[in-house]
Amino acid sequence: MLSSGTMASVCVLLCATAGVGAPMARADNSRFNSSVVSGVYTVQRQAGCTNDVRTSPVLRLVAQRHTLDVLGNRDLNGDIGSDGATPQDRANGAGYRGTVAETVAINPALAMSGLELINRWYHDPAAFAIMSDCANTDIGVWSENSLDRTVVVAVYGKPQQQP
Repeated sequence: MLSSGTMASVCVLLCATAGVGAPMARADNSRFNSSVVSGVYTVQRQAGCTNDVRTSPVLRLVAQRHTLDVLGNRDLNGDIGSDGATPQDRANGAGYRGTVAETVAINPALAMSGLELINRWYHDPAAFAIMSDCANTDIGVWSENSLDRTVVVAVYGKPQQQP
């Protein structure tokens, strides 16, 4: 028979191993996300754009929601959410006034670099067309990591012209 102290130690070990009661660690990806915005700015400059790319808190929230959806639903691998929503549906729902497009990256590793991500999108014709579109002046980027994958979503916006 085990002593109560030994049983408590065994429970702590088993609970920690199983993840029961263990807090989830969250990385602060703000530098990575900012590097993605900077990379998009550079791509737009190379494409001849003269405007600035502005970070939009609304589009960042839209990107965050889709990132978490993709990370939590392994059947998802693109723009369509688990509820069938498109990037435009999500942006409209968040109150963004304008047209949006989205790039999504799923990397089968704990982390990736901003340069690696921009390079991936740069060599993908559809993603490159979105990134280099000078009318996309608003952007929101979010990324999340799990032990076996990183998900990054960038939502690009063409704001409505004010009358």
